[in-house]
Amino acid sequence: MIETFIQSVSDLWTGSGFMNADWRQLVMIGVSCLLMYLAIVKQFEPLLLLPIAFGMLLANIPLAGLSSYSEDGLIYYLYQGVKLGIYPPLIFLGIGTMTDFGPLIANPNSFLLGAAAQGGIFFTFIGAMVLGFTPQEAGSIAIIGGADGPTAIYTAKTLLAGGNEQMIGSIAVAAYSYMALVPLIQPPIMKALTTKKERAVVMAQLRPVSRTEKIIFPIIVTVLVSFLVPDAAPLVGMLMLGNLMRESGVVERLVKTAQNELMNIITIFLGVTVGATTTYDVFLTWDTIKIVVLGLAAFCLGTACGVLFGKLMYIFTGGKVNPLIGSAGVSAVPMAARVSQKVGAETDPTNFLLMHAMGPNVAGVIGSAVAAGVLISILG
Repeated sequence: MIETFIQSVSDLWTGSGFMNADWRQLVMIGVSCLLMYLAIVKQFEPLLLLPIAFGMLLANIPLAGLSSYSEDGLIYYLYQGVKLGIYPPLIFLGIGTMTDFGPLIANPNSFLLGAAAQGGIFFTFIGAMVLGFTPQEAGSIAIIGGADGPTAIYTAKTLLAGGNEQMIGSIAVAAYSYMALVPLIQPPIMKALTTKKERAVVMAQLRPVSRTEKIIFPIIVTVLVSFLVPDAAPLVGMLMLGNLMRESGVVERLVKTAQNELMNIITIFLGVTVGATTTYDVFLTWDTIKIVVLGLAAFCLGTACGVLFGKLMYIFTGGKVNPLIGSAGVSAVPMAARVSQKVGAETDPTNFLLMHAMGPNVAGVIGSAVAAGVLISILG
């Protein structure tokens, strides 16, 4: 009896994770704890960083079989929403219901700033090719520069289908990490590329935008973008559907559902399953290091392109445009716009740039989706 008990305890210990852990799994668990710290304590993009970090933790528990690649488990089936491209467009639907395109409609020139900030994507694509990635892999990495997690995931899952799909987790973690670090990454670039005089520019108040304009806008954008870049239609179409629901004023129940219950559920599923793709054998590689470095370069270059284009607009308008709003052209909404406001206020506390920066910011959401469509069209 005692021998049987001892053998049972021995078998339990031998079959436990403590006896079967690879040191790399412990490293990944440490990384997941770091990300949870950033999400909880520093509050860096917690809504997605926290579930991603916990998904990473689950995927690296020895013998648990909780990665997104372990067939027949809960995580595996939830991950099909990523693999089939379902979650990102639904996230865009929710974003659309929470977005006010009024500042963009009031100042259409903001489209140019949003487009300019996507320059980091295409510069980084070339860099990734130089480092030996395939065109499809390079495109998936470069889209990190759009600072839009759902777009990065959607592009990666499409371009890497049937290829190196294991890169999706690394790309997603990099994308959301840099989105969370916007307040740390952008200000030094913005200050280095502008003068105090430029940062102090006070912009004229935006004109009021009518309800009719706000209703027509998502319809026109959907038609134009979808005709021009059909591969961007799933993301842009759902974004504009959400916005049309918001501005129409006749489907309040649907708007509340998309903003809250649907958005929250999809965010949990997306975060946990993407995090669960980052198993130690996939994540702890030289390719991951390259992805992290290239993703940072893409984001920094995107910020720089937006600011530099803002400087051009400052020159051509005779000093009426504050170049700082160009940094908001990356689509980290609304954090990038808040950073523009903060840096401007450091120069002149009475300067209020937030609404002006929201124009390029929401334009960047559209721009990153269009850039994704272009990459998918050419490389897919």
